[in-house]
Amino acid sequence: MKILRFAAVGLAATLALAACSSGGGSSSTTTAAGGGTPAPATIKLWLAGADTPDELRTYLKTEFAKQNPGSTLVIEQQDWGDLVTKLTTALPDAANTPDVAELGNTQSSTFTNVGAFMDISSMYNELGGSKLLPGFVEAGKVDGKNYTLPYYFGSRYVFYRADLWQAAGVTAPPKTLSEFNDDVKKIAAADPKGIANLSGLWIGGQDWRNAVSWIFANGGELAVKDGGTWKSTMSDPKTVVGLQQLQDLWKNASKAPRDATDANTYNHLNDSDAVKAADGTTTSYSLDAATIMAPGWAHWSIGDLAKKDGKDVRNWNDQTFGVFPLPGVNGGAAPVFAGGSNIGISAKTQHPELAKSLMKIIFSPEYQQMLGKNGLGPANTDYVSSLGTDQFAKALTESALNAKLTPAAPGWAALENSKKLEEFFQKISQGADIASTAKAFDDAATPILNGKG
Repeated sequence: MKILRFAAVGLAATLALAACSSGGGSSSTTTAAGGGTPAPATIKLWLAGADTPDELRTYLKTEFAKQNPGSTLVIEQQDWGDLVTKLTTALPDAANTPDVAELGNTQSSTFTNVGAFMDISSMYNELGGSKLLPGFVEAGKVDGKNYTLPYYFGSRYVFYRADLWQAAGVTAPPKTLSEFNDDVKKIAAADPKGIANLSGLWIGGQDWRNAVSWIFANGGELAVKDGGTWKSTMSDPKTVVGLQQLQDLWKNASKAPRDATDANTYNHLNDSDAVKAADGTTTSYSLDAATIMAPGWAHWSIGDLAKKDGKDVRNWNDQTFGVFPLPGVNGGAAPVFAGGSNIGISAKTQHPELAKSLMKIIFSPEYQQMLGKNGLGPANTDYVSSLGTDQFAKALTESALNAKLTPAAPGWAALENSKKLEEFFQKISQGADIASTAKAFDDAATPILNGKG
C-alpha cells in the first residue's frame, strides 16, 4: 500500500489518496456463496449528472436484481461540479466508496494514474474490446492496463436558428470554418429581426470546451508529451491561429458575457425559457443567439415551448431550427472536443464480483442500444446505428468521427478543475494579447499537467 497524491477541484492543497499500488482491487471482497456465486449484497453506482435517463436507470436496477438474486443496485446521482471532490474523498474509503462510478473522460487519467480504479483488463474483450471507442479506452489506460472504459460519447455540433440565418441572407450549412466564422459575424452585424443583444454565435468567454474546437481545427493542441514530460502548448503557432479566430469571433459575433461557460447554451436559441435551479430560484432566458455549439443531447431542450402532461416541453421545429457539424478548415467536419464519460470499478469495492456483473450489463448489446436510442453515443461502435438516421444522429456521427479528447496527462483533471482554462479563455475573449497570455498560461499549466502544480 502506498499514498498517492493528486490535485482535485475546489481543494486548496493536494489531497492524499490511499490506493493499491497495482490498482488491482481491494483486499476486502464479497463472501462467495456456493459455486463461487457472490453472496447477496447492495452495491452502489454513481452516475454523473442527469444525462442517463430514468428509463435506463430502471433497467440497470431491474436487470441487476434479475441476474443477482437477493442483491440490490442503488444508483446515486452526483453533480458534475462536485464530482472530482466527491470521488477524491469516497474512492479511497472502502466503507463509503461507490462500487462502480462514472466520471468525465477528461477526469479519467488523473484517477487511473493513482490506482483509484480496479484493473479490469481481463474483462476488456468481454466488454467490447477493440469495438470500444479508442480515445476513451486510452483515457482509462495506464501502462497497458485498463482501469476505466468508455460509458458514452456526445460530440458537439452546431445548432442554429434557420429563420434568422435566412433573414440575414446567409445560407446554411457553410462548407469551411472560414465561411462559418464570416457567416456568424455577418448575422450579428445584420441583426435581421431587431433582437436585442443578438449574437451571431453565442459563446461565453469562459467556454473552453467549445472554444478548443477552433484550436483543434487549425492543427493546434492543448498539450503534448515530450519524452516523459507533458508540455502545455497554448503558445504553439497552430494553436495561436485558433485563438486569433476565437478572439475575432468574441469581438464581432458573440455578445455572450465574458464570464459565461458552456452551461445551458441551448436556452439562448429558444424564444423564451425559465430554468429553475435546485435552490428554487428561476432564471429566465429569451432568444439572443442565432447559433450555438452544444453536445448532441441538447436538441431535447431546443424547440417551441409546449405543454405535455402538465409540464413544459420543447418540440423541435424544422422551420425554425437546424443542425450541422462545425466545418473544418478545408471542409468536412472539424475536430471538436469529444464529450462523454468513462466508467470503472473502484479499487476499494468490497463487492468486486457484483461490480463486474453490473459492468457486463452496462456493456451488453441491450443497454448499449438503449443509450443510442436516447441520444447518447454507445461505447461500443457496433451499436452506433441505434442513434438512428435523423439529422441529429447524422450530425453527431459526423462530428464524432474527428472528435478529440483532452490530453491524457496525469494532471489534466487538476488543471481543468483549477479554473485556469476558464481564466485564460476569458482573458482572450476580453482582447488580451494572445502571445504573452498564452506563454504565461503554458508556464503555469505545464507543472500541473505533470502533477507538480
